[in-house]
Amino acid sequence: MKDNHQDSQLKRGLSTRHMQLIALGGSIGAGLFYGSSSTIQMAGPSILLAYLIGGLVIFTIMRALGEMAVEEPVSGSFSTYANKYLGRFAGFLSGWTYWFMWIVVGMAELTVVGVYINYWFPDIPQWVTALVVLVIMTLVNLANVKAYGEFEFWFAMIKVVAIIGMIVLGLTIIFFGVGNHGEAIGFDNLWAHGGFMPNGFHGILMSLVLVMFSFGGVELVGISAGEAKNPSKSIPSAINSIVWRILIFYIGALGVMMVIYPWNEVGSEGSPFVQIFDYVGIPAAAHIINFVVITAAMSAFNSGLYGSGRMLHNLSIQKSGPKYFKTVSKNGSPRRGILFSSAVLLIAVVLNYVVPEKVFIYISAVSTVAVITSWMIILLAQLKFRKSKTKEGVAELKFKIPLYPLSTYIAIAFLLMVIVLMAFIPDMRVALYVAPVWFLILFVGYKVINVKK
Repeated sequence: MKDNHQDSQLKRGLSTRHMQLIALGGSIGAGLFYGSSSTIQMAGPSILLAYLIGGLVIFTIMRALGEMAVEEPVSGSFSTYANKYLGRFAGFLSGWTYWFMWIVVGMAELTVVGVYINYWFPDIPQWVTALVVLVIMTLVNLANVKAYGEFEFWFAMIKVVAIIGMIVLGLTIIFFGVGNHGEAIGFDNLWAHGGFMPNGFHGILMSLVLVMFSFGGVELVGISAGEAKNPSKSIPSAINSIVWRILIFYIGALGVMMVIYPWNEVGSEGSPFVQIFDYVGIPAAAHIINFVVITAAMSAFNSGLYGSGRMLHNLSIQKSGPKYFKTVSKNGSPRRGILFSSAVLLIAVVLNYVVPEKVFIYISAVSTVAVITSWMIILLAQLKFRKSKTKEGVAELKFKIPLYPLSTYIAIAFLLMVIVLMAFIPDMRVALYVAPVWFLILFVGYKVINVKK
């Protein structure tokens, strides 16, 4: 059979509008809607400070990535930069680890969709829902990059509208007493129940692990750089907007929750978002949020499949993966990488069939280590990138990271601290056992590939 995948060049089909919502969709997942209560229990109202600190570190990481992506806009992004500036093994390790991360996250998101579809249709097995979503998202990714961009744009928009709606409703409760007999609630709940830091500085420290996990996915902007129509404009725009997104969507939403409810009651009766909608008497609040969480999970899965397919394509170009993944279809989609990733994700369907109640356990821990590895490599590559450009005599970069090199070193130290903190959280500790095994597998694989050469 003749292979019609002669071209290995991805097509630039993502507009600034797409890039903005890809960055936004990547940084807002189902965790904010249903998982935020667990971080609040760790730190109380001071979780707002934890998100602010984490957000500043993420901004630094993204500016480091943006500095390289604007100068050298390639698909696969930081794996390519690692390969070029840190050596072939760094590119190999970062690329395969990032692919592995999205496979793990994809399995988690497939499980989430199954769980929340069961809220409406309890008789439908989780594995059936997981399989249907896997097939639909695979077809969307196989179409072309513009189809992916449009899908992500509208699904991310649903999340945005839901969060803004919750914040606006919350503010009407706080200032105008809507749903509270016209009596404004005020801000006392932020310090009236054990203070702003009820669990002390220790609570903030422990919460940082989950806070950083919730930001996983923002680096998709760099992955999509090779398919951006105008990277010198769209990449800086998408990255710079991350700060206000974090302020509005995380700090704004969680702040409103904890002003209305004592921090130790947030999430005690289901999703914090459902509680807000119920408070003002909106009918079917649980159904609305259930729909939003399903779309959020599908959006995250869609992004994961996109990222994993592009990373396999990039690894093949770097000769760190099979040549099979190098060619793309006529519409510019890395079809083989997408189909291979989908095939691996069938494991999630099997797990949802065999042990549906245990699938979600430890997934966040493993993916946290994987994404921190990717962020660390971005920062290390940026240090080498800057030194290289200085040697080449490049007078001015188009999109420089602020406070270089201090900001880069602070971000590296912060990520190392998060890894250490994981050792003190039982559910996260398993990742510290899995990570060395994964890195050993990659090291052996790398050596085998080089011996064959």
